[in-house]
Amino acid sequence: MVEAVYLIVQISVIILIAPLVNGIIKKIKALTQKRTGGPLLQMYYDLFKMLKKTAVVSDVSSWIFKVTPFIVFSTAVAAALIVPVTTLIKPRWFPGDLIMLVSIFALGRFFMMLAALDAGSTFGGMGASREAMISSLIEPSIIVSLITVGLIAKSTSVFEIMNFMQEIHNPLIHPVYIMSFCALVIIIIAETSRIPVDDPGTHLELTMVHEAMVLEYSGRNLALMELGAAIKQLVFITLLVNIFIPHDQLINITGFAGIGISLLVYLLKIVVVSIVIAIAEVSTVKLRLFSIPNLAALSFILSFIGFLQYFVFGG
Repeated sequence: MVEAVYLIVQISVIILIAPLVNGIIKKIKALTQKRTGGPLLQMYYDLFKMLKKTAVVSDVSSWIFKVTPFIVFSTAVAAALIVPVTTLIKPRWFPGDLIMLVSIFALGRFFMMLAALDAGSTFGGMGASREAMISSLIEPSIIVSLITVGLIAKSTSVFEIMNFMQEIHNPLIHPVYIMSFCALVIIIIAETSRIPVDDPGTHLELTMVHEAMVLEYSGRNLALMELGAAIKQLVFITLLVNIFIPHDQLINITGFAGIGISLLVYLLKIVVVSIVIAIAEVSTVKLRLFSIPNLAALSFILSFIGFLQYFVFGG
């Protein structure tokens, strides 16, 4: 019974909230530019409209192009099951750990790059090569920062790490967690194709990365690709807020009432992070492509300093 509740809550919350994050970011960016902008629920409307349309597939594409949207969406949902939105639901089993999380995202990215090349589009090949470069630079930072937190918690299970953080109450007062937190912020920017690494709102060939890889998709296939990207973004934000800003230890109510309060606090944290991301995007500009390795190097340096501090402070 607990396992069924966990699966239902995870899938429902992640899929329902994921498009809202993009809506909040776009709305805040529009308001800072003195524009009205689209409604907060615009992405829901777009996804519903795209799901009703048939997909146009190029004659030169193979089965890879056709199955990639389902793989991207499936891997995003699978990753969402590994990162709990609340620790008040404690299943007897837990499906995976940090290594599996990184591997699942890598699988979705791999097929997305293959599909971009498979379509035979110049833009697709360009976007795939850029994505390969960025991911190869940022993945070491992901592994080092998350493994550092796992070493302190004595587990690579995300659920166990979050439970451990509940006992610390305020992890961000410790230097190790501060370094890992800053590294993860940069990782989120790179992995979710946000400014200054990529601009999700542009279709200029000189700046496209993610948009170039999905340019050939339409209809239901495009809806799955966009929803998969939104879920991936929310999973990374969930990692950030539930590991470094825990809240479940403050909830003394048990049962479904406690779970409901925990989810409301979680939603509030997601909204705050979305607003911060939007403000950060309007306050900076996109980096040149060959400046992105410097940002990736910064994230790795921060994560590695946190890793070294773990031993300096005696574990």
